[in-house]
Amino acid sequence: ELSQPNKYSGKDVFNFDVDYYFENEKVSLSPLNESHYEGLLDISVDKEIWTFFTEKGEGKDKFKAYFSNALKHRIQKLEYSFSIFDKGTNRLAGMTRLYNYDEKERVIKMGHTWLGKESWGKQINKNCKFLLFEFLFEDLGLERIGFGVHGHNVRSASALENIGCSLEGRLRNYFESKDSERVDLLLFSLLKNEWQSKVKFMSHNK
Repeated sequence: ELSQPNKYSGKDVFNFDVDYYFENEKVSLSPLNESHYEGLLDISVDKEIWTFFTEKGEGKDKFKAYFSNALKHRIQKLEYSFSIFDKGTNRLAGMTRLYNYDEKERVIKMGHTWLGKESWGKQINKNCKFLLFEFLFEDLGLERIGFGVHGHNVRSASALENIGCSLEGRLRNYFESKDSERVDLLLFSLLKNEWQSKVKFMSHNK
């Protein structure tokens, strides 16, 4: 059951101190904690998972730092990470995050999502996003969710478009990727009225 956040001006406020839990018939999302470390480490070892990430997590040393930073950033109220549990395999499947929350403007970003390769192509990511969309738009009343995608990550860009997100722009040469190559950042978003008029109904056929 979803823990209830504090109230603000008649609307719910995203609260980094609250443990939020979400689930449907395919996945469950839980606040990241130390008990998830070993299970996530086991599925993080494939380098292909981290191809389009600037913060790498392959290998025990890198993943330990990656995991520790995720926990620390929640304490600092910068990012809120969730573990993803695949009910089909009865195993942890990966992680996702909410970040850049702006209470006044009622916007947030979602991303840093990765899955172990056995969970690819099973609509795990899609189900996670629909659970979070419902929470952010329906319970918190947010107006906008933003996403950033590595300019070469065609797979993730297509996935966002397929669930109703819109490409807003391209930040050219935004960050340094492998071999010192400069890479564009693709900007996507989903608005509350788009969720209510269309995407919400897509979620029933996930």
